[in-house]
Amino acid sequence: MSSLSLAVRDSSTMLRRNLLHARRYPSLTLNLLLTPIMLLLLFVYIFGDVMSAGIGGGSRADYIAYLVPGLLLMTIGSTTIGTAVSVSTDMSEGIMARFRTMAIHRGSVLIGHVIGSVLQSIASVVLVGAVGVAIGFRSTDATALEWLAAFGLLVLFALALTWIAVGMGLISPNAEAASNNAMPMILLPLLSSAFVPVEGMPGWFRPIAEYQPFTPAIETLRGLLLGTEIGNNGWLAVAWCLGLAVLGYFWSAAKFTSDPK
Repeated sequence: MSSLSLAVRDSSTMLRRNLLHARRYPSLTLNLLLTPIMLLLLFVYIFGDVMSAGIGGGSRADYIAYLVPGLLLMTIGSTTIGTAVSVSTDMSEGIMARFRTMAIHRGSVLIGHVIGSVLQSIASVVLVGAVGVAIGFRSTDATALEWLAAFGLLVLFALALTWIAVGMGLISPNAEAASNNAMPMILLPLLSSAFVPVEGMPGWFRPIAEYQPFTPAIETLRGLLLGTEIGNNGWLAVAWCLGLAVLGYFWSAAKFTSDPK
């Protein structure tokens, strides 16, 4: 069997293992998924009228349209926390060490985690998107090509954050530490343009919102789904995704190879 065939076979096996774990123990994924759904409902039904006035005096429906793209990307960040916890659990329980002694492709262990997490992230995005549509989100002007580009951005963003989450899981001594280390995945969207425009933030705070991966990705997704101006955000979002994916991959590979556990 060639090296490529071996890698594909073993990665598929590890993917099935991770999906089986997610199906048997769904509580972590559901708990992480509740955060963006609760924020969506909270900001629409409790703060919706006030927030819509703050973004230009529109209606609550206008704020729903503004809010949903940011919550979709926040959903990806929330889901990848489960990846960090899962990887850390495998490390602390000795499963990773056991895999190292087996005649399997070494990279397949991490690839299985990554692909499984990306699939869970997209499934979570679909669920949160369905909730958004149920409460009034509409994207009537987006073309089929724009929808395809939006889907590609979501997958690329999920891949980038997942590799970072894998690295965080590998350096964490236990599941609790992994969850804490991955908290920026939820905190950064709160400090981005997900809820209010960057222009409405205090001057000292704007650089925090502007120079981070979530804001350009959110603005790009808004532009694709709602027809707003994208500008340079598209290139910035892709650059952030590729940079984080490469960084996370090499970080995770180096840690997985060198860790004696």
